[in-house]
Amino acid sequence: MAIGGGGRGSPLIVCPRRTLEESASLHDAGHALMMGSQAEDIPEEFTARNFHTTQLVFNDISQQRAGLQMPSAGDVIAILQAGRQALADRRALVINCFAGVSRSPAAAYIIACDRRGPGTEQELAASLRAHSPQATPNAAMIALADDILGRRGAMSAAITAIGRGLECKEGTSFSWTI
Repeated sequence: MAIGGGGRGSPLIVCPRRTLEESASLHDAGHALMMGSQAEDIPEEFTARNFHTTQLVFNDISQQRAGLQMPSAGDVIAILQAGRQALADRRALVINCFAGVSRSPAAAYIIACDRRGPGTEQELAASLRAHSPQATPNAAMIALADDILGRRGAMSAAITAIGRGLECKEGTSFSWTI
């Protein structure tokens, strides 16, 4: 199932949950993509500023495990829609997960691949690594996006090629304009 967005523009701000509000404010974001293992309250600041917020609930796992929720195709489609809406509105999109290491870099990479189109997967994976030495994008999310965007394994291969990120407890926030 291949879908595509196209276009360049609004920055993607990737951060851990702890710095979500600070990162959104610093970059004047208008959109938020919040991913976690359980639903969280949307920050009051986001409600007050009329943010467009997408909240997804799934565990940071790449293989099925009893009692845990895998990312789904629906989650990846929601990620793509959030990226496209931010681009259409010409507003920054702040993307967060608990540590800012796996789910949020995966979402940013998925959105970047959608914006840039086929043939850019390796270049974008290398750019992601340059922006975040700690990033270890969630392989299940990448595989789902590979299928949805019709990339025939190119996204998964590019992420595998950059390897696992540096060990850390929490990633550092970064801005990535695609």
